[in-house]
Amino acid sequence: MRTAGAVVWADKKLHRAFGGRVSLVALAGLPSLRLTTTGRKSGLPRSTNLLYYPHGDDLVLTASNWGRPHDPAWALNLRANPKASVALAGRPAEVFARELHGDEYDAMWRELLAFWPGYAMEQREAARPLPVFRLTRLAG
Repeated sequence: MRTAGAVVWADKKLHRAFGGRVSLVALAGLPSLRLTTTGRKSGLPRSTNLLYYPHGDDLVLTASNWGRPHDPAWALNLRANPKASVALAGRPAEVFARELHGDEYDAMWRELLAFWPGYAMEQREAARPLPVFRLTRLAG
């Protein structure tokens, strides 16, 4: 968790250099995307590279924030405005985000832990439930 800042910095540099086709997460063999939300205060586009869990045609994001005690800004932005865009290997798509709760959250959380066991460590470190969002691509 202490290396999070360096990882984020390097990932941004890779994204710029390769037009979104390369990320540290992808180099590790994991699925990654670039999420662009609308800033809830500024109204400006805000982008970040994230690990995602492919679930059918949908994309699932976990707001772990590297085990920090607060939700990441992108999660707060999605709550304020669930329309966003993603870039998968540099290809853009418009999405609608829905935060999962209750039984749906519990079932997805089990799937997420099987996919990436590190989420358990991040949840322990954060000492909070990690929000989970399901992104559905919009037609168009």
